[in-house]
Amino acid sequence: MDNLRLIYGENTYLIEREIKAVKKQFGEIVQGINYVAIEQNTLENLITEIETPSFGYPKKLIIVNKCNLLQKELKTKKNKNIEIAQKLANYIEENNKELDSIILLIVEETAEKTNTLYKTIEKFGLIKEYTELKPAELVAQLKNICNAYKVEIDNDTIKYIIETCGTSLQELINEIRKLIEYAGAGGKIDKKAVDLLAIPKIESVIFDLTDNLGRKKTKEALEVLKNLIYNKEPVQKILITLYNHFKKLYLVKIAQKENTDIVKALNLKPNQTFLTTKYKNQAGYFSEQQLRTILEELINLDTNSKLRKNRFKYRIRIRTL
Repeated sequence: MDNLRLIYGENTYLIEREIKAVKKQFGEIVQGINYVAIEQNTLENLITEIETPSFGYPKKLIIVNKCNLLQKELKTKKNKNIEIAQKLANYIEENNKELDSIILLIVEETAEKTNTLYKTIEKFGLIKEYTELKPAELVAQLKNICNAYKVEIDNDTIKYIIETCGTSLQELINEIRKLIEYAGAGGKIDKKAVDLLAIPKIESVIFDLTDNLGRKKTKEALEVLKNLIYNKEPVQKILITLYNHFKKLYLVKIAQKENTDIVKALNLKPNQTFLTTKYKNQAGYFSEQQLRTILEELINLDTNSKLRKNRFKYRIRIRTL
């Protein structure tokens, strides 16, 4: 039945568009009467809301937003959300013929297909998974948007935007709209405009930092690091991103040595496979031992900072006694 739906996935743009379409198709919405948004803090009221009539309206729209109802079910561990999900699945099984007066839309980031509620929705309703678009699809989507506003852009520049800003369609659309506004109708978006206006993801900046390190351009690498700190990126986040980046370079080295699939070794998503060449090129700057040493130094840095923090807390405690 169309009134029971699950939509999930990493493509937040398409998910938001689907939610808007459902609301538009539903018609007039009155919060608390014929429309209820269920969040984590109101999840326990879900079945009660399903059973409560929408007085004066033929249907009621209930949207359950990212409450982790579709997790993997572990018999050894109690989970409140899973218990609610199982109750909901039982309720739908027993009352599916009486649910014509509601539209229940469940929105999740991920969904475990062995989950009881997933199987129930699959049996009685509709399920849509919105995965991230592949690079070629992202290029086509952004190209179409530029064409609609009569702004010129070539594929290399679009790929540069993706490399700089990441693969989230929603974030890319935000960036391309900003660049379209800057170029104006009849104008052209080039790499200079991207560097001037686009907000780079920290992962992209770390690629630049690593390139400079690999080419022995220490001054430039420190400049990139200084800019990250100047832009108020938390030091912890910088260190975590650096660690994860160099770990990937190390995994590339191992995969090359053992002649195994690099994409699989790095656990890249389908729309991230274009990064493989960049990782391989950067791994070539370092030996396997150098990468191991860098990872060990980053771990030591983390350990030492925690030790210093604990010593400081201990001294403060002593002084207050």
